[in-house]
Amino acid sequence: MPSNTTAPPGKKTAKKKGRRARLLLLVLVLALVAGIGFGGYWGVSTVRASFPQTTGEIRLDNLSADVEVKRDANGVPQVYADSETDLFRAQGYVQAQDRFYEMDVRRHVTAGRLSEMFGESQVDTDAFLRTLGWRRVAQEEYDKVLSPETKKYLQAYADGVNAYLKDRAPKDVSVEYAALALTDDYTIEPWSPVDSVAWLKAMAWDLRGNMQDEIDRSLMTSRLSTKQIKQLYPEYPYALHQPIVDKGTVGDDGKFDPKGEATEGDGTTTGDTPGTGPGGTGSTGSSSSTGSSGSTGSTGGVSSQLGALSEVLDTVPALLGPNGNGIGSNSWVVSGRLTTSGKPLLANDPHLAPQLPSLWYQMGLHCRSVSATCRYDVAGYTFSGMPGVIIGHNDKIAWGLTNLGADVTDLYLEKIGPDGYLVDGKVKPFVSREETIKVAGGADRKITVRSTGHGPLVSDRSSELETVGQKAPVGNAAPDRGTGYGVSLQWTALQPGRSMDAIFAIDRAKDFTTFRAAAKNFEVPSQNLIYADTDGNIGYQSPGKIPQRTKGDGTLPAPGWDSSWKWKGYVPFEKLPYEENPARGYIVTANQAVIDDKTYPDLLTKDWGYGSRSQRINDLIESKTKDGGKISPDDMRTMQTDNRSEIATLLNPLLLKIDVSDPYVREAQKLLEGWDYTQEPDSAAAAYFNAVWRNVLKLAFGNKLPKELRAEGDCINVRPAEATGPVDEQNKLVRECGERDPDSAQPDGGDRWYEVVRPLLKQEKNEWWTTPGNRLDPPTETRDQLLARAMKDARWELTAKLGKDVSTWSWGRLHQLTLKNQTLGTAGPGVVQKLLNRGPWNLGGGEAAVDATGWNAAGGYEVIWVPSMRMVVNVGDWDRSRWVNLTGASGHAFHSNYTDQTDAWAKGELYDWAYGKAAVDAAAKDTLVLKP
Repeated sequence: MPSNTTAPPGKKTAKKKGRRARLLLLVLVLALVAGIGFGGYWGVSTVRASFPQTTGEIRLDNLSADVEVKRDANGVPQVYADSETDLFRAQGYVQAQDRFYEMDVRRHVTAGRLSEMFGESQVDTDAFLRTLGWRRVAQEEYDKVLSPETKKYLQAYADGVNAYLKDRAPKDVSVEYAALALTDDYTIEPWSPVDSVAWLKAMAWDLRGNMQDEIDRSLMTSRLSTKQIKQLYPEYPYALHQPIVDKGTVGDDGKFDPKGEATEGDGTTTGDTPGTGPGGTGSTGSSSSTGSSGSTGSTGGVSSQLGALSEVLDTVPALLGPNGNGIGSNSWVVSGRLTTSGKPLLANDPHLAPQLPSLWYQMGLHCRSVSATCRYDVAGYTFSGMPGVIIGHNDKIAWGLTNLGADVTDLYLEKIGPDGYLVDGKVKPFVSREETIKVAGGADRKITVRSTGHGPLVSDRSSELETVGQKAPVGNAAPDRGTGYGVSLQWTALQPGRSMDAIFAIDRAKDFTTFRAAAKNFEVPSQNLIYADTDGNIGYQSPGKIPQRTKGDGTLPAPGWDSSWKWKGYVPFEKLPYEENPARGYIVTANQAVIDDKTYPDLLTKDWGYGSRSQRINDLIESKTKDGGKISPDDMRTMQTDNRSEIATLLNPLLLKIDVSDPYVREAQKLLEGWDYTQEPDSAAAAYFNAVWRNVLKLAFGNKLPKELRAEGDCINVRPAEATGPVDEQNKLVRECGERDPDSAQPDGGDRWYEVVRPLLKQEKNEWWTTPGNRLDPPTETRDQLLARAMKDARWELTAKLGKDVSTWSWGRLHQLTLKNQTLGTAGPGVVQKLLNRGPWNLGGGEAAVDATGWNAAGGYEVIWVPSMRMVVNVGDWDRSRWVNLTGASGHAFHSNYTDQTDAWAKGELYDWAYGKAAVDAAAKDTLVLKP
C-alpha cells in the first residue's frame, strides 16, 4: 500500500474545495479593489502601490557601475550595463518590478508548495509535484552540474530580485498579496538561484511528449479493439507532410551527415515492433471488432483506475498549455536568396496556454561595450524568474524554438509489495523520503515518496491508483497481479542536466558552430532550434536528451519487473539530425516529424504532430517564391496569420453533396457554398463548418470512447464495458458521463484526427460511421448518413448558441479568448472577473491552422492555446525586426502595460522592435538609472 498519510479525495471533491477557496479570495479582492468595507485605504492607493518606478534613480547593492533601464511605450525594458553580473542583477530587479507575483506563484508550483499560498485545495497537487521532485532535481543541477559561470549569473539575478523585495511589504509588491494578507499571514521569501533553475522543469513537464497518449491508448482497451486503436493513432503521413529534415543519415562514424543520402529501409528503429506492449502481446486488448456495439476485448483492457492518473495530471497547473497534440509552435527561416532584403528572415510563434500576464517577457540585455569580459548584446523573449533570453537575437545570430515532441517519458507497471518492487524475480527496496506540505490556514500534511529504479511511484498519489494495473494489457509472462501494479514514471527531466548553461551560451553564440555547441547542452525540454546569421547562413538543430529503449517503442506502459525493458542510454548529440543551408532555401519546424523514421536509425517518438501547419507553411513559401518571387518581412507576418482549415478542404466538398431536405439545415448548408476555407472572425461558414466537424467527431468517435477520455458533462447511454452479448434486461444500457477535463478530452479535433478521418472519407461504409441513433434520429450506417446527422446537430447547436438567423453567425462569437488572472481570476462573481481578467476577444484561426488559436472539439469552441507571441526577425537589419506579446510587459492589474499589446496581437499586427542604441533611445519613454 502507498505510504502517503493523506489519501487525496476524488477529483470532484478537490475541485469543489478549490472553487470555494478561490471564491473566498475573489470576494476579498473585490473588497480590496472596490474599497468595500475597508475605506479608502483599500482603494486606488493599494492598487497603485505596487506599480514600478521607471524613471529617476534607485540605489542597488553590489552594482559595479550605473545601469540604465530604458522602457518604450509598451513598457519593454532595454538594460545597459558594463559587466555581465550587473546585467543579470538588473534583469532580476526589473523583472521583479513588473512580474514578481507571477514569479512567486511559479516557484511555489515547481517546489510543490502551492498550499502555502492557497490552502487546503492545493494539497493533492503539491503531493504530486513533490513526488516528481522538480525542486530537488533543480537543486542537484545547481550544486553538481551547472558551470561556475552560470551559477554566478543565477546568483546575480537572485540578488537583483531580492534587492527589489528588500523592505517592501507584500501589498507593495502586487495587489494579489494584499488579498492573501487578509486570509493568511503570508511572507515573501527571498529568491534563490534554484528557484530559477526549477522553472525549466515546469517547462519540460508541459512539453513532455506522449505521456497522455500512452495513458489514453491503454484506457481505450476497455472499449476498442487493437485494430481500432491503431486506426485512431495513424502513422505520420510522410508522403503528404514533409518532415523538417528531408535528407541525411547517420554515417559509419556514428555522426549525422546532413548531406548523406539514405534509402528507405536503411534505418532500423530501436526497440520491438511498434505497438508491442508488455508481455510481448503486440497489442492492448483483443483484435475483435467492437463497432458501435462497444463489446470489449478479451483482456478487458487497462484498469479504469489508470484514468485516475490522467485526472491527477489534469490537476497539475499547465503553465504552458494543455499537453497533447495541440500544444506546439511555428518557426521558419528563409535564406536571403529568397527574400527581398537579401538577408535571412526568421519567424517564430510558440503556441501555449493563454495567460495573464503572458508567459513571455520582452527584454534587451546589452553590454555597453561588448568585450571578452562583457559578452552580451541580446534581445528577445525571456521568462520572468529566469535570467537570459530564451528566443531572440544578438548582434550576429537569430534563433527560434518549437517543441520537438520527442518521447522522453515512459510509464512502467511495477509489481510492488510491502518490502519493495520486483525486478527479474528479485525484490528491490524502494528509495523513500518523507515530505511535509505546509498548508495555509491548516495543519501540515506528511507524505512518503517512493521511487523504483525507473522513477517515482506516481500511483502513490491517489488512493484509486493503489490497485492500478489490475487489468493491465500484459501477456501471460507477467507475474501474479496480486492487488495490481504500481505505476512509476521515468522522465529525462528527473536527471540533472545543463539546459541553463545552454541558454547563456546560445545568447552569446556568433556562428552556427558555436550555436550547435551551445545546443548540445539544451537537454530538457527537447526543442527544434532554427538559426540564421548576418553572413547569410540558415540552419536547424534537434537537441535534447532522448532515451534509447532496449525494448518497446514507448507507446504503452512497460513491464517494470523485466529489466530487458529498461532504457539503455540516450541518443548521442552527434547522431541527432541537423542541417545547414539546405538547397531548398528554407527550413520549417511546426512540431512535425523531424526526419523519416524509415531512414533514421534511432526512435525519437511514435507520436509526432501530424504536420498540417508545417506543410501549409511549406506550401506558402513555395507559392511565394516560385518563378523567382521573393519573401518580404510583411509576407512572413501574413503567413503567421494564415487561418486556412485543412480538414475543411477534405470534408466540405462531401458536405455540399449531401441532399438536405430540412429547410432549416439546408439554410446552414448554403453557408458552405463558395467558402474559401479561411477562418476569419466574422465568417459564418467557418462557424458552421467547425460545428459540423465537432459533431462528426462526437458521433463517429467520441461516443465510442471510454468515459475516462470523454469530457466532463458529456453523458451518453452505453452498455457496460464488461458486457457481452446483446442488450437485454440483464445487460441493459447505463448512463455514463465523461471524466476528462474539457481542455484535454478526446477527440480533440487536432490534426491527428485529420489523418484518422482522411482514409475513412473515401469509404461509404465503415464501422466508425455507425451510430445507435436516439429517439429523434435513426441509427446511421453510412458516411453520408452520419454527415447529415452532424449537419443537423450542428445547426441546432449553433441556433442555441448564436441564434436562428444564420446571417448573424460568426466564428469569432463562438471562438473567444478571455485572458484570466491565473490564481484569482478563474472563478467567482462576474464583477471580480471583470476587474482582474480581460476580454473576450473574438478570434479567427483555429485548431491546426498556422494561426493556431486552438480549441478542443470535445470540450467546446473556447480558445485554449494561442500563438503566445509573434516575431519576425530581419537578420542583419535588426531595427527593422518586429514583435508582439500576447498581453503586455506588466503583471500589475490596471497598469497601462497590463494588456496593451493584445488588440494588436488579435489583429495579427506587430510592433517595431528597437535593438540598436540609437533606435532604443528614440523609442524610450522612461529611463531608470540603477546606481551602486
